[in-house]
Amino acid sequence: MGSTFPDPITEKRNHNLLCAMATRELHHNSKKSATSTSSFAFCLLLSLICIASLFICFSLFRNGAASPSLTYTILPENSKNSNCNYTDGRWIYDPTVISPPRYDQTCKEIFKGWNCIANNKSNAVEILKWRWKPYGCDLPPFGPLRFLESFRDTSIGFVGDSLNRNMFVSLFCSLRQVSSEVKKWRPVGADRGFTFIKYNLTIAYHRTNLLARYGRWSASGNGDMLESLGYKEGYRIDVDLPEGTWAEAPSFHDILLFNTGHWWWAPSKFDPVKSPMLFFKNGVPVIPPIPPDAGLDMVLAHMVPFVEEQARPGALLYFRTQSPRHFEGGDWDQGGSCSRWQPLVTQEVEYLFSLKNNGTNIETRLVNEHLQRSLKGSSFKILDITHMSEFRADAHPSTAGGKRHDDCMHWCVPGLTDTWNDLFVAHLNKNRV
Repeated sequence: MGSTFPDPITEKRNHNLLCAMATRELHHNSKKSATSTSSFAFCLLLSLICIASLFICFSLFRNGAASPSLTYTILPENSKNSNCNYTDGRWIYDPTVISPPRYDQTCKEIFKGWNCIANNKSNAVEILKWRWKPYGCDLPPFGPLRFLESFRDTSIGFVGDSLNRNMFVSLFCSLRQVSSEVKKWRPVGADRGFTFIKYNLTIAYHRTNLLARYGRWSASGNGDMLESLGYKEGYRIDVDLPEGTWAEAPSFHDILLFNTGHWWWAPSKFDPVKSPMLFFKNGVPVIPPIPPDAGLDMVLAHMVPFVEEQARPGALLYFRTQSPRHFEGGDWDQGGSCSRWQPLVTQEVEYLFSLKNNGTNIETRLVNEHLQRSLKGSSFKILDITHMSEFRADAHPSTAGGKRHDDCMHWCVPGLTDTWNDLFVAHLNKNRV
């Protein structure tokens, strides 16, 4: 992109030429009248103007060179695209943002480890200066008051792991800014929930790591099939049974947003040797035992139709794509960190997330492949937040998360999940009858 700032070298050459012309004019006038003061004053004024112009040009050049890159281009913009693809765009820097534009660190629902402003993360406000700009259209911040008015007498359920809670908290804090009369409760097994009383709008978060019911399993000594194969302990995952925390959610909520993924590629939680994932169907082990990715397919094959069958008439069903992690130099338990201060550029994104590189964060795109296959032909709509989020290595709590390791998985709040909710609301407005 060509610079629009003046060229200091050209300006200096013009300055010298103007001053030389002024000097010759002064010399000519002095021959005519040595006592003439008006010509001297004219030359002095002209010289001062030249010097001031040169100073301004150098200042603009220096400021332009030091400012952050304003855009991170992915693909050429197609202004003729009438059907906007919100997920294809770039991050634009807005230096005029000096404070959180939606809500601040005083929102009490923000989990302590995600409150980057309160935890004094050095770029906590800088994170908020980046705005997602889709090609060919805009994704404006949703209006919380208008949202409350439009979705009166509606219940919205977020079902999934802590990344869905990350998004849930963002939505709550945005709405809480404009409506303070709130009832806190836990509808149908939810981890947490709120009703905005004036509008009878309920939002709730149902925590579930795998969607399916699971728990510890140990050999009983009865010589069953798993024991005969040498298994002594692990985790039992019933692929055809929903976890109780959300089993009643489809029949309660009008809008549901699901996610799963992080726990399926988590050897530190489900060690393949010491505590493997052992899948059961119809109450009996799946034999031969299958790996986690095949187990994910089985769970989705049962949970998707379960939700469709149990959902309320006219319910809107969404599945959110995988939220990317940004560990560099190792995984979370191997000293990995995320110390970036600006969004990544395209080449860096591909290096971190390309499947062919088999890197630390490879599960991001792997999970999405499984989701795409499993949701094809269903009534679920996909909320694709992955691509826009892959750029935001700067937006994690990192060392400010209050853990013994860098948190490069969750997101600062306020932060990126606000944009997720802008996207979510844009989809709701488009698809709601």
